Amino acid sequence: MKKIMFLLTVICFTFSTFAASPVNKGQYVKRKKDKVLEKLFKENKETLKKIKKAREDYLEKKKEEKKKQPKRKFVADFSNVKIPESPKVFKSAFHFKPVAQYLTGTCWAFSGTSFYESEIYRITGKKIKLSEMHTVYWEYIEKAKGFVRSYGTSVFGEGSELDAVNKIYKKYGCMPESVYNGLKNGRKMHNHELMFREMNKFLQFVKANDLWDEDYVVANIKLILDKYIGTPPAKFKYEGKEYTPKTFLKEVCKLNMDEYYDFVSFKYAPFYQKIEFKVPDNWRHSKDYYNVPLDVWYSILLNAVKNGYTVGIGGDVSEPGYRGEYDAAIVADFDIPANYINQDAREFRFYNHTTTDDHGIHLVGWTHYAGHDWFLIKDSSRSARKGKFEGYLFYRDDYVKLKMLDFAVHKSAIDPKILEKFKVKAEKKDKKETK
Repeated sequence: MKKIMFLLTVICFTFSTFAASPVNKGQYVKRKKDKVLEKLFKENKETLKKIKKAREDYLEKKKEEKKKQPKRKFVADFSNVKIPESPKVFKSAFHFKPVAQYLTGTCWAFSGTSFYESEIYRITGKKIKLSEMHTVYWEYIEKAKGFVRSYGTSVFGEGSELDAVNKIYKKYGCMPESVYNGLKNGRKMHNHELMFREMNKFLQFVKANDLWDEDYVVANIKLILDKYIGTPPAKFKYEGKEYTPKTFLKEVCKLNMDEYYDFVSFKYAPFYQKIEFKVPDNWRHSKDYYNVPLDVWYSILLNAVKNGYTVGIGGDVSEPGYRGEYDAAIVADFDIPANYINQDAREFRFYNHTTTDDHGIHLVGWTHYAGHDWFLIKDSSRSARKGKFEGYLFYRDDYVKLKMLDFAVHKSAIDPKILEKFKVKAEKKDKKETK
């Protein structure tokens, strides 16, 4: 019995001791670094640093080597090309001196505006310098509307066609540059890079979020335009009288925008019909272009300028025979000899995209020199400021026939027999469709 009591006492004591004081207590201790692993990590870090530096040194070396290498492009040799002496030898119509477009993609506005300035003088005898930026402002508004209506499939870029000036004048009118020049905060040069980037990013946001509300989009595009180039006035005074842009167009400029025709020459559509000019800058997909064979196309242009008209024209300026430093553009023999230039040669280059719709210019004069027709070109681009005659270039006949794509001219400069062919063909088409 005593033994049993003793065992129970030991058991109770042991239990009470362990219950009151656990053996495995938890605690925080300072973590010791593994010297071996630390050494290996350090070696890896140093190796990566050396690899990175080696890569940077290599790229820097290549960059310096590239800087030392002269930038070169393949161009036509002009040593034997006979070029007119100066703009003074051309028979030219009135036009204001060349204006630079600087950092904008709006050559179409500068060339189109210049064309209509010459037309105002031809019709009224008035010299009125018009605002390019008034047209640019409203063209961006129209592009934004087109972007919304097409659910983001319409092209929104800086470029447009010469006919955009015509269409903007019809809808919004025009105004003198003295009233609105699009230069804010004392700016002297046009710079639209940031403005266009901001508008384009906003429209991509609209597209990504399906915000197809035209009023909302137009309001925001206007805010961006107003910030960078200002708001065109709804009314203004000119020579002591108040006008709106539309009344100024009609009463002062005396321009009838329905009297201007755009001509192209393409085999992808029937001749003597109005067709679509299939280039990205024709974002409206306008089908108001009069399509004629190349010989007719060239004859209209040549006869117009010989008879005192000017022509708004556009086409390709990315050719080896386009040399701003020589003030001239020709077709090099190694491309195609001049007497081989025909409808198919022209079409082939448009088809394979070696002729593209790069640039809008104003054809203001003509001369015959060294067996060629030469055309005096008023140009707003920087490439026209590399030679002796700032803002002017001389285009030879072969270059115009092969590389220029479209032109605008007043209907009075066109042989009525040519327009009659369009009328007859349209009537035949209507009869066929009504059967």
